[in-house]
Amino acid sequence: MSEKTCAACDYPLDDNAIKVTIGHRVVEVCCEECAQKLREAQSKASG
Repeated sequence: MSEKTCAACDYPLDDNAIKVTIGHRVVEVCCEECAQKLREAQSKASG
């Protein structure tokens, strides 16, 4: 089984991963900073 990694930076995820909804997908990130990066990228792409 492969290790889960952050959707933004590929850092290995642990039990404290943050779930973020981007579009219609739920992805996991390692920290709030990465979550914010994905949210900003999504808003730029859709707007």
